[in-house]
Amino acid sequence: MSAEQKTEAEAPKNGDDDTAEKKPPVFRRPLFWIILVCVVGAVVIGGTFYWLDARQYESTDDAFVDAHIVRIAPIVAGTLKEVADVDNRHVEAGRLLAVIGAEGPEARVAEADANAKQALAQFEQSQAQVLAAQASRDQAAAQARAPIANATKAAQDLARYQELLRIDPSAVAGQQLDAARAHARATAAEAAAAARQVSSADANVAVARRQIGAARALVEARQAQISQARVTLGDNRLVAPISGQVVNRQVDLGSYVAPGTQLMAIVPDHVWVTANFKETQLKLMKIGQPVTIRVDAYPDVQFKGHVDSIQRGAGQAFALLPPQNATGNYVKVVQRVPVRIEFDAKNGPDPRHYPLGPGMSVVPTVKVR
Repeated sequence: MSAEQKTEAEAPKNGDDDTAEKKPPVFRRPLFWIILVCVVGAVVIGGTFYWLDARQYESTDDAFVDAHIVRIAPIVAGTLKEVADVDNRHVEAGRLLAVIGAEGPEARVAEADANAKQALAQFEQSQAQVLAAQASRDQAAAQARAPIANATKAAQDLARYQELLRIDPSAVAGQQLDAARAHARATAAEAAAAARQVSSADANVAVARRQIGAARALVEARQAQISQARVTLGDNRLVAPISGQVVNRQVDLGSYVAPGTQLMAIVPDHVWVTANFKETQLKLMKIGQPVTIRVDAYPDVQFKGHVDSIQRGAGQAFALLPPQNATGNYVKVVQRVPVRIEFDAKNGPDPRHYPLGPGMSVVPTVKVR
């Protein structure tokens, strides 16, 4: 091929390069800027709406289901004679959970009952003694009437003789006057002895009545012993103090237990959420604000709740070994504050219909605005 032909063949290619060089760049095209402005505007508007919505809520993943777990433990030692088969089952308050062998307490109840019967018999005997002492006193009083009457008559006779002697010394013989005086002294002594017998009978009545009081106190003491023995006997029967689910059973029939040994535990029906929010999240948080609760075990269920209380103090302040910040190496760390959140079964799913238990992870979201 000649040089002219090569020049003609290369001519179109050079024309295409010039055309390509004359095309404007993409960032100079109006369509590019229109699309870019639309995208940026959408991002700004979307971000603004997201920020306006997100600023209304405070959330944390440092939260868990909490409850006051009741641990069942005896206060007496013995061998388990009966254990209810209630593992991981719901029980009502008052349900019998376990029975400990109670030969000793039963014997103490029988002994206390016998002592109470003996004290009651002594009380009845004291009452009879009061009646007997009162009868003896009445008899002594009746027997004392005659000597007192004789003493009164003798004193009156002596007084008449003395009056006659004063009027007419010859009207009364000296022997007669001496006899009247002797008779008056004798009857007065007899009357005094009778009065002392009545006083002694009165003292016996008072003593008998005090014995009634002592016998009544003894009866009350024996009855208190019966009550105490029955309480001790009742301590051998372990019942559920609250309604809830029995968990962590550690004993079986025939096991020997000592006082304080944990037999099982009960998770109550009432549970709540303990959420450890950062202290910087508490600025707008108040009691009563609504909360959306999501449990990790049930991600599709949205529980409802409200802020019940906010602990006055960070969690680290109640640790076994609180931090000592009075050093030169202090580094400020955002602290966590426990917030108690109660479930609202009326406004959402009832947590009692789900096996929620202490320690399960949740994510609460509090609406603060």
